[in-house]
Amino acid sequence: MIVQGNIVDIQTKRIFKGEVEVKEGKIIQIREVNHAVENYILPGFIDAHIHIESSMLVPSEFAKIAVTHGTVATVSDPHEIANVLGVKGVDFMIENGKKAPLKFNFGAPSCVPATSFESAGAVIDSEDIKKMMQNPDIKYLAEMMNYPGVIYQDEEVLKKIAWAKHYNKPVDGHTPGLRGEDLDKYIAAGIYTDHECFTYEEGLEKLQKGMKVIIREGSAAKNFETLIDLLPEYYENMMFCSDDKHPDDLLLGHINQLCERAIAKGMDVYKVLQAACINPVEHYNLDVGTLNEGDDADFIVVKDLQKFEVLQTYINGELVAENGKSFVAHVDFEVLNNFDTDKKNVADFEFHSASEKIRVIEALDGELVTNEIEADSLIKDGNLVSDVANDVLKMTVVNRYKSAEPSIAFIKNFGLKEGAIASSVGHDSHNIIAVGVSDELICKAVNLLIENKGGVCAVTSLEEKVVPLPVAGIMSDKPAIEIGKAYAELDAMAKQLGSKLRAPYMTLSFMALLVIPSLKLSDKGLFDGNTFKFTSLEVK
Repeated sequence: MIVQGNIVDIQTKRIFKGEVEVKEGKIIQIREVNHAVENYILPGFIDAHIHIESSMLVPSEFAKIAVTHGTVATVSDPHEIANVLGVKGVDFMIENGKKAPLKFNFGAPSCVPATSFESAGAVIDSEDIKKMMQNPDIKYLAEMMNYPGVIYQDEEVLKKIAWAKHYNKPVDGHTPGLRGEDLDKYIAAGIYTDHECFTYEEGLEKLQKGMKVIIREGSAAKNFETLIDLLPEYYENMMFCSDDKHPDDLLLGHINQLCERAIAKGMDVYKVLQAACINPVEHYNLDVGTLNEGDDADFIVVKDLQKFEVLQTYINGELVAENGKSFVAHVDFEVLNNFDTDKKNVADFEFHSASEKIRVIEALDGELVTNEIEADSLIKDGNLVSDVANDVLKMTVVNRYKSAEPSIAFIKNFGLKEGAIASSVGHDSHNIIAVGVSDELICKAVNLLIENKGGVCAVTSLEEKVVPLPVAGIMSDKPAIEIGKAYAELDAMAKQLGSKLRAPYMTLSFMALLVIPSLKLSDKGLFDGNTFKFTSLEVK
């Protein structure tokens, strides 16, 4: 097989008319020839950090869409399914991913459960990590979110890192806002990446101290604009990732969109493509070709180097997508889940109080971090209720692994004027999380998800809409196009109910993510991410 075009040689910063000859999945020769083809041939795009589960698609269905955008590989943390099903869930992701051509590179989840302050469905300890590191399908130790454990030298945390080093596999970082001496200690432990920078100064400090900063632009957390100006100087130590990508967004684009945006800012195309195509391969030692003779034939053909419209995607020499059409076949698989809680009563969501003030989670659009603010209480018959007029809404997290009393908090900026929304995609333990204008509607939304053993939904007193997620309660068993459309309709309904957030369900899913400050809610209670302790809803 021979593919002709303008060949983009990122390493030598040269573009020349040529052709790529492929045999048995390998590039056997790249040569300069004269031809009339004006397309461009370049290495495929790589998402340097993503939770495939957050697309609500199993890996084989994710692959169907990603290849149409020129993605040939991902660095994938199966942390979400691991918190539900443990090592068994990781094995499911690996085996399902092997049945699709896209090169998924899975890591061993380092924090299952993410903290001891929430209820997860499984535990992965250092002995499990040791066994996983022996598996050639495990490429790295996934994001070490327990940065206090690293800094204060928790024995179990250090054992996990030590096993990764023993098997010569990278350790991924996760340190939102970490600076100064604490950052030095974190890096000294052997952790050299971070995708959680949310200020330019933070990213700069980490780069100057030798870390590799991954620019994240996902469905909820969007740090591209904040960090992209670091790329011209530090392009050799930067990568692109989406972290979490909801299905409707994935249908529109992937890493190709970040390249387009960077070029639109006037950035050097070779530096942009170095971050998008080369650096992840080198850092994680991936078995992914970078358009050199002898490499796996993993490359793409694009119309130009401004919009990066993908015309063809090749993986191991196989044409897997062309002009927006995917050739990735459907894969049958066993549906696994872990969902065992009784339906709830309206009274379960009451919070009796006489406090005049309450602590409130302030959600920030496009950010995983939140603020802690105070608000006046709205009390009816002794029960704290949603204050719709002031956009201070009741929120709950419900343990989905056993029947237990729901935890209650209040949140600002969801903007709902009616109804409730709920999701069993609730990072990191994936309990049920819901927000709404009344206890009755919150209860209705929660029970709808319990009936379906997982999903995302929106309800009013007259209407209900649900997208079931029967695979571990976080992924669909349906094709990508179908789930993408259904999710887009649900997203639209949430916005019709009043939400002004760009991605209300993605934002909701992170309101139980305790490892990111400032105020979050687990199934066990309201949590202060700065002090790493529970705190009270009532301000006394």
